[in-house]
Amino acid sequence: MAEISDSDAEGPPAREVGTQVPTTVGERRAAAKALRADQVMGRLVVCVDPAVLEDAGSDILMEALGTLGCECRIEPQHQARSLQWNVVRPEPTPCDVPLEVKAEHEQEQLLLLEPQEFLQGAVQLAQITDPPCSIPWLSPKSLTRSHLAIIGLDAYLWSHQPSSQKTWQLKKSKEAHTRLAISWPEVEEALVLLQLRANLDVLLVASWQELSQYVCAFTKALSQLPSKQFRDSQAFSFCTAGHWASGQQVTRDGSGLRGVWWRQIRQFNRVSPAVADAVVTAFPSPRLLQQALLDCSTEQDRLSLLADLPVKAHRGKQPRRVGPDLSRRICIFLTTTNPDLLLDLSS
Repeated sequence: MAEISDSDAEGPPAREVGTQVPTTVGERRAAAKALRADQVMGRLVVCVDPAVLEDAGSDILMEALGTLGCECRIEPQHQARSLQWNVVRPEPTPCDVPLEVKAEHEQEQLLLLEPQEFLQGAVQLAQITDPPCSIPWLSPKSLTRSHLAIIGLDAYLWSHQPSSQKTWQLKKSKEAHTRLAISWPEVEEALVLLQLRANLDVLLVASWQELSQYVCAFTKALSQLPSKQFRDSQAFSFCTAGHWASGQQVTRDGSGLRGVWWRQIRQFNRVSPAVADAVVTAFPSPRLLQQALLDCSTEQDRLSLLADLPVKAHRGKQPRRVGPDLSRRICIFLTTTNPDLLLDLSS
């Protein structure tokens, strides 16, 4: 349990509300605004390879992206049938933003694969036993963080499943065909290898509608990332500058300590402002109350020291006292060395 004493006034003066330099306040507000999800979404660019638009279902994807408020560009990508996300940094970048948030965001790429194309690559991947290995569909020199998406893999497998055995005809080269036994467990093994060897996520969806939902959710998550990084970089992200969160101000000369002591008393259960006033009026600081408790000759005197203090009654109400219960709790709070001792017997 924390103790408040007059010595708290001996430290450096606390910065009072409203004394901050206006430019600092403006910079903090500018930083917070620039990193808001809606602001980042306006600077987010989704580049779509023209080959994606060759599929009839791509209209669903483009329509969904158009509702987000980000910029969509149709331009050739290094990987055909891919989408790439880029975030344009605000200029100038607010100086309150930490370096890790100011840094260029890692580009994200989603590569769309046909089911047969994915299965061919999965077979090649399973045949390589010594990592590290190259990923069949990706360039090793790519600087983007890639993800894979396959539409209709499950339906493709079942449609190519002979009635007698679970094998599929996969085209190994332009001249020859080889029958390869591919099962769902082997597909799942390929997904695990991609995750372990290349940290590559693979999205299996049944339709363009499902893919569009994923792309929209991913885009929204990217827009929220800068504000989360900025919040996590703060020492106490739950503290907000402002009068409502500033608490009681204490200056070097000690003014304000009485208010802190009054708030401390109010933190006890079932303590009204009038009761806190009575305690603080009789003992303006916790050190004075501690000294009075030490001067008591018996334990009973200490526990009942505050019991008979009069409490100012409102008009028309009977006079009352602090009472033995609160007196005992405050005494124990200031004198006990047992951190597990229960102060409130009624709790």
